[in-house]
Amino acid sequence: MAKIRGAVIIDQQRCKGCDLCVVACPTDVLQLQPKEVNDRGYHFAYTANPDACIGCASCAMVCPDACFTVYKITTE
Repeated sequence: MAKIRGAVIIDQQRCKGCDLCVVACPTDVLQLQPKEVNDRGYHFAYTANPDACIGCASCAMVCPDACFTVYKITTE
């Protein structure tokens, strides 16, 4: 039976590190980069646990800067 999982692509240069996506993620996939910053000087979001993503797109819905693209991937 096919299994569906999610995949998140983050535009890290647009991210301003507001932390809304991290709070909204029900499976703790996202975190803010603790040491690195983007070109704008913000600690950006990254996928700390990409295998846990379920493709719910909660992160994309709450992001004020539209930094997320969320896919659902079917695996066997």
